[in-house]
Amino acid sequence: MKTRVIKLLKRLAIVALFTPALVAASEGIHLDKAPLSTEQANLQHGAKLFVNYCLNCHGASLVRYNQLQRIGLDEKTITENLLFTGDKVGDMMTVAMKREDAEAWFGTAPPDLSVISRAKGADYLYTYLRGFYKDENRPTGWNNVAFPNVGMPHALWNLQGEQTLVEKTGENGHQEATLVLSKPGQLSKDEYDQNVADLVSFLEWMGDPSAETRKKIGIFVLIFIAGFYVLAHALGKNYWKDIH
Repeated sequence: MKTRVIKLLKRLAIVALFTPALVAASEGIHLDKAPLSTEQANLQHGAKLFVNYCLNCHGASLVRYNQLQRIGLDEKTITENLLFTGDKVGDMMTVAMKREDAEAWFGTAPPDLSVISRAKGADYLYTYLRGFYKDENRPTGWNNVAFPNVGMPHALWNLQGEQTLVEKTGENGHQEATLVLSKPGQLSKDEYDQNVADLVSFLEWMGDPSAETRKKIGIFVLIFIAGFYVLAHALGKNYWKDIH
């Protein structure tokens, strides 16, 4: 338990250290508003996308598989559909790829995604996952409008298809870059955007899995405080009436 707490504090410290740099890096970039959802169906779909497309390289070492029961998945469903590498339902959502291998393949180890939504923001992630385009000058063949010269390949390319960055002169005379779908994927644009929204919603939930429970408890606490105030006020009024 103590070791886990130390690891958590270290990760939060790293997030706090790099958050200003991440914010600065995204300045000047138009961020699309992420249509987040707290509906269990959307979060479950996001969890499926995360396990199938993200967990091959990125871990979520602060989250256990059994915490997915908070979004309506039972233990049997988690075991049969989301565990593929011999992990147990109580294990952390870690990745099998070694850090040194990741650095050799991608130039840097893919970051842990446990609190990525807190670090970069949901709007940034939504824009980023929809902003990949083909760039033959990059080692992976991909680039990104939200993260220029990104080292990560487009993991969802088969769903979205291939985009091309087209530059044109805008009405104000400045050069503007637009993404054009040059090769369709398995999903339509609207379908892909919804998939990304579900994935980002799951990443947002994963950053604070107890948020909804805490909000519900908070409502009951406020109701209790309000009721107690009325009772205390009535008791005080009854106590002091004979004195005054």
